[in-house]
Amino acid sequence: MVLACAACIGAAHGAQAQDMGKLLATGGVSQVEGAGGGGLTPWALITSYGTVDSYGANVHATRVQTRDYGLTSYGVAVGIADRVELSFANQTFTGELAPLDQLNIKQDIVGLKVRVAGDAVYDQFAAMPQIALGLQYKRNKGVDGLGALGVTNVTQLGAKKDSGLDLYASATKIYLAQSLLLNGTLRLTKANQMGLLGFGGDRKDRYQPMLEVSAAYLLTRKLVAGAEYRMKPHNLSVDNEGAYSDLFLAYFPNRNLSLTAAYVDLGEITVFNPRRQRGWYFSAQAGF
Repeated sequence: MVLACAACIGAAHGAQAQDMGKLLATGGVSQVEGAGGGGLTPWALITSYGTVDSYGANVHATRVQTRDYGLTSYGVAVGIADRVELSFANQTFTGELAPLDQLNIKQDIVGLKVRVAGDAVYDQFAAMPQIALGLQYKRNKGVDGLGALGVTNVTQLGAKKDSGLDLYASATKIYLAQSLLLNGTLRLTKANQMGLLGFGGDRKDRYQPMLEVSAAYLLTRKLVAGAEYRMKPHNLSVDNEGAYSDLFLAYFPNRNLSLTAAYVDLGEITVFNPRRQRGWYFSAQAGF
């Protein structure tokens, strides 16, 4: 569906060639839920390097590995006229330590982001950052590997629903002279572990505002270092959900490829494996 949109956009431009005129690294990387930004949190920047007169698209594959769990994400995103972003991601969450060593949970995420004000690159002398509003619709596809316990759906773990909607507002400011990017995102969510454990729970079942922040520094023209922090709700008694954080390095050899490696801390995830889940994150993004 998203790739079809890109084809339609290209046809609408007729003879006008697609361009990649944005500055290197300003397209961000693919966030683990599919949006353009950092690894853990979306930015107000629109994915790809297409300018206001063009479009762009990319695909990504991401792997997160902690002590007891693994998360794989892959997807596609399209940026239109540096104004609108459409994305799709599929996540697979697996367990590797008993009693959850057979656990397998999948969910699909459809995203929309719209830049509503500011320009993070060209408004260098303005105090206002670039601002975007976004949403992510998430549909959990069931629980595999816990059939012996009679659990096949996240609602049997205490979640109120197996699908839900996250709403967010992001503000991003780039200081070119200082080689610095700062981002803040406010997310309204009911999602448990990004929706992998459903939405709402026995402890809470209401939208809560969660703050997400990112900072990135350009070490060289092609290498970026940074950190992220993402607050999380705690809706389920069986889920010791806590904040996510990471330290990352992103390499942009050209506008068609980016590689990101990070050290991540996902906090405690369930009461069945009650220890902090720290590990590694690796993501590759390719596009035009």
